[in-house]
Amino acid sequence: MTKITVAKGDGIGPEIMDATLEIILAAGAKIEVEEIEVGEKVYLSGNTSGIAPESWETIRRNKIFLKAPITTPQGGGYKSLNVTTRKFLGLYANVRPCTSLHPFVSTKHPIMDIVIIRENEEDLYAGIEHQQTDEVVQCLKLISRPGCEKIVRYAFEYAKQQNRKKVTCFTKDNIMKQTDGLFHQVFDEIAKEYPEIENEHWIIDIGAAKMADTPEAFDVIVMPNLYGDVLSDVAAQITGSVGLAGSANIGEECSMFEAIHGSAPRRAGQNLANPSGLLQGAIMMLNHIGQTTVAEKVQNAWLKTLEDGIHTYDIFKEGISQQKVGTKEFAKAVIANLGNKPATLKPVSYANNSALNLPKYKRKLPATKELVGVDLFVHWNGTDPDELATKIKTIESNGVELTMITNRGIKVWPDGFKETFCTDHWRCRFKPSKNTTIHKTDIIELLSRGDANQIDIIKTENLYAFDGKAAYSLGQGQ
Repeated sequence: MTKITVAKGDGIGPEIMDATLEIILAAGAKIEVEEIEVGEKVYLSGNTSGIAPESWETIRRNKIFLKAPITTPQGGGYKSLNVTTRKFLGLYANVRPCTSLHPFVSTKHPIMDIVIIRENEEDLYAGIEHQQTDEVVQCLKLISRPGCEKIVRYAFEYAKQQNRKKVTCFTKDNIMKQTDGLFHQVFDEIAKEYPEIENEHWIIDIGAAKMADTPEAFDVIVMPNLYGDVLSDVAAQITGSVGLAGSANIGEECSMFEAIHGSAPRRAGQNLANPSGLLQGAIMMLNHIGQTTVAEKVQNAWLKTLEDGIHTYDIFKEGISQQKVGTKEFAKAVIANLGNKPATLKPVSYANNSALNLPKYKRKLPATKELVGVDLFVHWNGTDPDELATKIKTIESNGVELTMITNRGIKVWPDGFKETFCTDHWRCRFKPSKNTTIHKTDIIELLSRGDANQIDIIKTENLYAFDGKAAYSLGQGQ
């Protein structure tokens, strides 16, 4: 028996949660429900997070959270509970199956069956941004080895549990060689531990094009946060069934399961809403906690119900559907099909699989770290890189010399092109001359001399080698 936390949410949330729980309990789910209140009522009571402290304790104690859609009141000051929950509880993996239900739901891709597994915490979504000059702002893309290892391992363990044959990695490491390069490197390392599962890597742009055109070429796709955010929506849309999709958010300690759609307050209380999205989230929950026999029974009954043409209003279509039903009636139809399997749609089979094996990240021994240079970022309104180089070279000292200037990553000195458009944001790279070394005191000296020469240094970035390997990007064209 597994104790889970349940939030019935707002709008259609209570109706679809009641239907979902009725179905999975009828199928034999061994769960005990502890309900909490989150969402609109909590927001309007004066709690801007939408959740009370005691509810956090319930979620953290039970570890498993099944959440219906909630309503966030309009206006400033109210924080998204989904985002808050993911970050506070370290829910690092967002899992979204995207499966065609052809011919019962219209789609251009009748044999599509993929799962998008998206890193959920870092990448550009760390939200660390700064305006540095009049013309340039920056957003820091943070990719960590623990983040990569956790999400990639989850993808392979998920594929193993679900009897899937291939895991594909999407990155842009031909351009972002350090950040996306780390993600790809970790993928290759972990893939070797799963020789029974095929693995491959695609550059994100052509991979996305291939997925949108020929999704049947893919099985499980794992990728960093931003790419996963975009492509999981694309994948859900091209199945033709966004409203039927569920989502899981997985952490080392806690996990949250939900539908991907909103609370639809205009449909609340009318026995109209389709509970399928939340039911799909609940099926993912059952798989996660090892109750895979029940998950299989529910999934096949749901597929059989759709195949029988018993549809709620949102997917009802003359000539395909046989009966338009409400929320409660749809749940009863699924329950009546428990033990049955679809004939046209592909039945699922994962009843003999165990719970996911997700070991905690273990930090490796640190590499030998050597300071080998520094980038000084300068705010300068001129346009001639040679003029800036002359100015910047005045602050050289102790054998630490200017070796390169870039503008928006493009090398403009030495040997730059006059055609290159330059903004007011310049990266000036300093390295020690031959047979000398650089120390942090040298960087302090550069900053001091820069200030004395009225050079507006807005940021520094130390350049390191780890175990003798340079760990920073070259300038474009270098």
